[in-house]
Amino acid sequence: MALISSYAMAQESTQGEDEPIIVVTGSRIARPELDVANPIVAVSAEQIEQTGRTNLTDILLRNPALSASTGSSLSGGADAGFGETGVNLLNLRNLGEERTLVLVNGKRHVAGIANSAAVDINTIPEDLIERVDVLTGGASAIYGADGVSGVVNFVLKRNFEGLTARAQSGISSKGDAANRYFSVTAGKNFAEGRGNIAVAYEYNKSDRLSPIARGFSGNPAKYREILQNQDDLDDDPNVPDRIPYSNLTWADSSPDGAVDLDLDGIPDFTGSGLPYDRGQILIGGNARAVGGSNTPVAGYFGDLQPSQNRHMFNMLASYEFSPAIRFYAEGKYVETKAYSVAQPSFDFFTYLQPDNAYLADRFGAGAAPDGALVSRDNYDFGIRGETVKRKTKRIVLGFDGAITDNLNYDVSYIYGETKVRNRQTANLIGDRYYAALDAVRDPVTGDIVCRSTLAYGGVIDPDNFGGPATTFTPGAGSACRPLNVLGNGVADPEALAFVLADNVSRSKISQEVVTGSVSGNLDSVFTFPGGGSFGFALGGEYRREKSRETPDALIQNGEFRDFAALPISGGRFNVKEFFGEVNAPILSNMRFAHLLSVGGAIRFSDYSTVGKTTTWKVDGIYAPIPDLRFRGSYSQAVRAPNIGELFQPATGTFLQVQDPCDFRRLDEGTQYRRANCATILSGLGLTPDEIANFTPSTVPSVNTTRRGTTGGNPLLTEETAKSWTAGLVLQPRFIPGLTLTFDWYDIKIKNAVNTPTPTELARLCVDQPTAENVFCENIFRDPATGFVLGDGNDIQRRIGFNVRPQNVAALRTAGADFSIRYVFSPSDNLGTFNINLIGGYLDRKTEVPSIGAEIDNDILEAYNPRWRGTLDLVWKLNKFTANYTFTYSSKTRRYLTEELTGNPDLVDPKYVWYKELQQHDIRFAYEVDDRFQVYAGINNFTDQTPDLGELSYPISGVGRFLYAGVKLQTGKLF
Repeated sequence: MALISSYAMAQESTQGEDEPIIVVTGSRIARPELDVANPIVAVSAEQIEQTGRTNLTDILLRNPALSASTGSSLSGGADAGFGETGVNLLNLRNLGEERTLVLVNGKRHVAGIANSAAVDINTIPEDLIERVDVLTGGASAIYGADGVSGVVNFVLKRNFEGLTARAQSGISSKGDAANRYFSVTAGKNFAEGRGNIAVAYEYNKSDRLSPIARGFSGNPAKYREILQNQDDLDDDPNVPDRIPYSNLTWADSSPDGAVDLDLDGIPDFTGSGLPYDRGQILIGGNARAVGGSNTPVAGYFGDLQPSQNRHMFNMLASYEFSPAIRFYAEGKYVETKAYSVAQPSFDFFTYLQPDNAYLADRFGAGAAPDGALVSRDNYDFGIRGETVKRKTKRIVLGFDGAITDNLNYDVSYIYGETKVRNRQTANLIGDRYYAALDAVRDPVTGDIVCRSTLAYGGVIDPDNFGGPATTFTPGAGSACRPLNVLGNGVADPEALAFVLADNVSRSKISQEVVTGSVSGNLDSVFTFPGGGSFGFALGGEYRREKSRETPDALIQNGEFRDFAALPISGGRFNVKEFFGEVNAPILSNMRFAHLLSVGGAIRFSDYSTVGKTTTWKVDGIYAPIPDLRFRGSYSQAVRAPNIGELFQPATGTFLQVQDPCDFRRLDEGTQYRRANCATILSGLGLTPDEIANFTPSTVPSVNTTRRGTTGGNPLLTEETAKSWTAGLVLQPRFIPGLTLTFDWYDIKIKNAVNTPTPTELARLCVDQPTAENVFCENIFRDPATGFVLGDGNDIQRRIGFNVRPQNVAALRTAGADFSIRYVFSPSDNLGTFNINLIGGYLDRKTEVPSIGAEIDNDILEAYNPRWRGTLDLVWKLNKFTANYTFTYSSKTRRYLTEELTGNPDLVDPKYVWYKELQQHDIRFAYEVDDRFQVYAGINNFTDQTPDLGELSYPISGVGRFLYAGVKLQTGKLF
């Protein structure tokens, strides 16, 4: 199947004088397809259907420029962010979803996530698509902000007439991850072709895939991670520092409880009363152990794929009153529901009082005279899950027409709205949880009750919670029910009902856009030598974006044990813009100048947040002969910070922090890390010996999950990108049907907004020339130990990090896109062959994380392979069609460039690399008659699986997938 092809290749022969004049992505000036200087890669409706996939992002992932996008395998389980289960986002050039501008019919689309500009691709109907254009370079000057890495434009069918229906069902070779799809589109022309109305309905349902269903993720013997080599703790340079381990468990934590009776930080018994087997504690192993009574790591991280249920209704209509005025409208309503489970709630060293009744019953009175500590993974409380319902509405109303023979206009209004309802289950309410844990014998009845129901003054045990109850009223008649955590499945259902609660958060995103433009040519005044027309477009636009997010009241009040958030009510901005574009085909249809064309565009913007900005581009095409044309562009683009980056209030969270000052990681960063760590730790009063051996990962009681905050930064300014492209298109007339393209791109972004993870924040702090930087200002350490603050059981609720976006980064990426397409028919008896290769070469991917810092080279790291490509072979003979597709990405490094440079013996060379992506797909179709087609196929028929320790890289965990379908198509509705 010809999955991806250059839109400049759409014609099988060189266009002549009768070439169609259309409006293409990347320009508001009507012109032939080949006369656009920027490289455009397109996916046609037929190519989308031939993939056998019903998730558009999973299809577009095969485009080398979009291979870092968030498809179905990254939209569930532990990979999905809060409220983002089921969301699919495009990431062009791996520069971020926020820098990828998504359009529908050349117009903006409302975002799918609160506080973001990223569009949920699940809201775009698959069978209504005519083609998808992917454009690099100069997009912001044409369409506005957010397109610093480029544009993805979904072009829908226009003036559709007839009836098309398609039904498909598929399932993995393991008998799970099933997918059902149905769509119907009906359209009718009327008023002698001056009017058209089309309606479409699309339904898609996919099943969730549990990690337990796959051996590589759910079988402890097969799931492996590369961790600190326990035989190389003294760092022998001849021995790899890290090696693979299987049968991994979470150190000193168990589903039935790891009970420490003597408070030495080491469990003595399981909650069931058996002696506790710690297994092999892995020093420096990120809280991992091998074997023992601990909770298995395999299957812990959540679903490999969420369940998703989508209903999409679309309507397209137009009516031409006269050549001077045509009314057009688009309307959509999309309702999606996604569900996924992540991991259970967990406790680390939760304190039980010496007189805890369950403690005495299990181990005997006086077994823990000073109390006990319990660590457990609460599978029996119910695994935390997330159900997200999204409702998206979008209306486009407009008028266009011809003012004169050489001048046209277009005026449109867009309103888009996304409402999200997010329900999370099995969350622990802090005050209730600690009150229920404090279970004692009622001195009157002898029953086990909550201490807070007795005469206790209405205060929860200050050693556990540290304050008065806020979600219930202690005392006689209290709703509190005692909770037993010593054992698996021993908790009273009434106690669980008391301590657990779902939280329901809501958000609403809205967008309004008013655009007016005129376009045309100056043919009535002059034409260029050869007959070329000077084309132009002028216009203005007003856009208003709003985002409101209201977390559950329990979250806002900080009642949940694990997180807190505040409502975002003031998230909004507007922008007023004026734009212009010109195209001048100076020479055409002349000897040695089949076409010489130059063009440019400029856009002036005034944001209510960052003020005035300017974007522009210049481009050109030179075709000495019809067979060969050179093209290039140079542009400046801007991206204003989105609503969340600017306005999100500080929100509590728990996230993992890997400490770069652990002595085993001191050489796995820049040349500044060791000195900066010494400066920071000595400032806390640690001695040189303590600093030299600083190793929080050797202390079992130190959990790597830390409490911190995330939030916006109202002081952010716009980021600016400079990009250029240069390439050629070759269509030799002596080889009909052959087209070759090659384009080089180079994108530099300055003043880029960077929002690091807590681990990245800790690394960036110590990897700068000095520790006096914005990153160190937002990472906080315990003066007593030097460890990052934020232990989950810290009564003072001190935070260890504050993650905020900053204008500190400089990004750059460069590389090449190339394609080969050859369509030929050796003879009528052999049918038609279509060979299509689209490839990408990544030459550079770097980041300067802060002013004055060294360049961070990301090339060959995950999602940045050197080579990517898709080869499609299509053979059509009469009514039979066979497709074969091979998708490839070269190997990438498992570790950061700095880690490998600073620590040559980090790992055995065979584990440095993630394996290559090598996916093989086949499909067969048969046309029963002119209206009816049946088809079937297998995706990933070699059953490639993710690499060691990964759940979805370099390929999803679904594995081999089989599908079959039918299609009905008629040219007339009635």
